[in-house]
Amino acid sequence: MPPSAAAFEAERPHLVSVAYRMLGSVAEAQDVVQEAWLRYTRAGDDEIRDLRGWLTTVTGRLCLDVLKSARVSREAYTGQWLPEYFVDPDAGPAAQAEQRDQVGLALLVVLERLSPEQRVAFVLHDVFAVPYDEVARVLGSTEVTARQHASRGRKAASEGGIRHTAGLAEQRRVLTAFIEAVNSGDMQALANVLAPDVVSISDGGGFTSTALRPIVGADKVARFFVGIAHGSRMSGAVLEPVLINGTAGVFVRGAISGALGVTVSDGRITGLFQQLNPEKLLVSDLL
Repeated sequence: MPPSAAAFEAERPHLVSVAYRMLGSVAEAQDVVQEAWLRYTRAGDDEIRDLRGWLTTVTGRLCLDVLKSARVSREAYTGQWLPEYFVDPDAGPAAQAEQRDQVGLALLVVLERLSPEQRVAFVLHDVFAVPYDEVARVLGSTEVTARQHASRGRKAASEGGIRHTAGLAEQRRVLTAFIEAVNSGDMQALANVLAPDVVSISDGGGFTSTALRPIVGADKVARFFVGIAHGSRMSGAVLEPVLINGTAGVFVRGAISGALGVTVSDGRITGLFQQLNPEKLLVSDLL
């Protein structure tokens, strides 16, 4: 029986979601899914019993190849690497339900720290419930090794230091307090809203100057953002509340445009993630 384009298209959103979690890039995810389609058209009838399972496995294998090749280019990347952001209007309370299927910013940031094998094993097994024997086929390893990679990825994800437990309403409240404190230069107010071990990561991609290394600690992070807010590049800038991968954030329009997302736990910001690379901002047409 010839491959069904309609059947594949029905699976495309799922496959793009799988690939985006692994790669952190929509363009790369779409390329991988297109390659999965080509492999589907060449597959024999006896190869496919469960279409979604087969396509997920093929997509995972293709993503593993991309991640291994991307390691070199990302090591040569200027400054810190953050994933692509989905930036959408923050439409208020209803927005949380609408963003339910977005891939969380905190998870994406943590996934960037994993090895290719750990990332693929963790995403396939822990996020999409792919059995370990199938994960092993993707990795070209034994099932025991696949379990080890998933376990190490799970441990790294849980110990990644980016705590994010707050609901959207609390995220908005804390982010608003942070922006007000930064604009006023109130260091005590900033100390109250930043976790002691808060981390700030900025991705400029060589397009604009920014911190090339993570900034850790409430005092250093506070001084960094106060310096930005009162610098010439922010003169006349407009801040718009947005959702970044379903997380509260702000979009900055000005001499330098970009998006800032936060992670929040226990009423304090645990992570601040600036995406200033225009090629990695997927901005809604409604903005």
